[in-house]
Amino acid sequence: MKAKYISYQDTHSFSKLVLDYVNDVEFLKSFYSYRPDIDGLKKAVETHQFIGNRAVLVKTLQQQYQSIKVNQAVSANIDLLAADNTYTVATGHQLNLFTGPLYFIYKIVSTINLALELKIAFPDKNFVPIYWMATEDHDFEEINHISLDDKQISWIQQTNGATGRLSTKTVAAAVQAYKGYLGISKNGKKLGKLVEKAYLENENLADATRTLVNSLFEQYGLVIINADDTDLKAQFKDIIKRDITEQNSARLTEETSDILEDKGYKSQVNGRDINFFYLKENLRERIIKEENLFKVNNTAITFTEDELLNEIDSNPERFSPNVIMRPLYQEVILPNIAYIGGGAEVAYWMQLKANFDFYKVNFPVLLLRNSALVIDRRSLENLNKLRFDFEDIFLPTQELQNKWIKNNTEFQICLTDEAAAIKAIFDRIKLNSFKIDKTLEASADAALTKTEKLIKNLEKKLVKAEKRNHEVSISQIEHLKQRLFPGGTLQERTLNLAPMYVNYGDDFIASLIENFEPLGGDFTLILA
Repeated sequence: MKAKYISYQDTHSFSKLVLDYVNDVEFLKSFYSYRPDIDGLKKAVETHQFIGNRAVLVKTLQQQYQSIKVNQAVSANIDLLAADNTYTVATGHQLNLFTGPLYFIYKIVSTINLALELKIAFPDKNFVPIYWMATEDHDFEEINHISLDDKQISWIQQTNGATGRLSTKTVAAAVQAYKGYLGISKNGKKLGKLVEKAYLENENLADATRTLVNSLFEQYGLVIINADDTDLKAQFKDIIKRDITEQNSARLTEETSDILEDKGYKSQVNGRDINFFYLKENLRERIIKEENLFKVNNTAITFTEDELLNEIDSNPERFSPNVIMRPLYQEVILPNIAYIGGGAEVAYWMQLKANFDFYKVNFPVLLLRNSALVIDRRSLENLNKLRFDFEDIFLPTQELQNKWIKNNTEFQICLTDEAAAIKAIFDRIKLNSFKIDKTLEASADAALTKTEKLIKNLEKKLVKAEKRNHEVSISQIEHLKQRLFPGGTLQERTLNLAPMYVNYGDDFIASLIENFEPLGGDFTLILA
């Protein structure tokens, strides 16, 4: 597999804030610490002050990996976290069924590659790639299904609590359906066995996800962490206390969001007065304050302030951060210098910079994960035959078809020159009319507007007629877009790993490792 690179702007798929961040727009500089380049990362390493406990981190990870036969690369990276010259590069994601959309894979590859690049740049330091499992998330409906071609595989299960604690007893039917799609090819059978082992030999979704992701990425030393842990939460309890009782994050996030929105940037997340949930088995509910009591929403559980503070001291694991406070928790317990996320994640992290500053916690370098479009051989042949540039395929289908028609017709169907000539005539008519009667100027303008509209409609009819003359090529363009952009969106947002693994096996991930450039700043095209 080979790679080509195009700018993010040319994909027409990323928000203004993300593009401005990548392009180093001056206004945004107060919303992050360092630029996402090697100089910024160097400064992040030099100024990093870790406030967590390395011994606790290593011990916790060793315990979490007890059920997995860990290879040397993973084991060595866990041990390295005890050393003061070791830093982490992290990404985070929900526990999507069977890894979910392809961008989950791309986030992890970007993280691994950045750790490798940093080791080369700073050989006296160690850099460990981390996948932070969002085990405390409770939105099961977001993660319980995947789309494969025109078929959807779902895991039917009732749950109200953290998805990481969810029992896998009912997942067998989904596993069998997934294996049925994978088929009996060598690659399909291999991935089927990995999925079956992960989901049917573990008791909960967190362990199942760790097992599957580890089997895909262990050779690259990826370390997977489940932060739903008492000892890890204990390091965060002072901030939990302050933020629930003082509601600092709510105020700071709102102030930052208002500043960004005033400049035309859309907020990705909205904070609450209290940005923590109360977490127990089969329960994850918001904590709200009513008068002098702290209540757990939709339950009879209540606390006075003193009782709440005692509960945080005694059971810190019961306090689960939401999207506003989770990044802060991550940076407290990990010696992290960089976070890799998608466009929406990079955007909402910038809403949180003031909160990090308030609690005196390191704000990591934010990097946009690598995005990719895999172009199969058939699609590449069609592209070449149709004589499109790679940037062209990101155009809407109708616009792409119109471009092909205008480039390949034998007739004159673009009426731009004619429209310009007509405008020149009307300009003379307008001038003459003005000399005769000033009130006729508006009539001349109205006549020009009507004529220009007629010309545009005629051009559309010419294009439409020419499309009928080239039905085969027009149909090829439509099918090409459907293959590369299923559902009309970026391939990585809907397509699962399954078809890629069936077609390319281990070479698929190896090719991503070879071709992704986390500091490159471009969109990747993988030519399969």
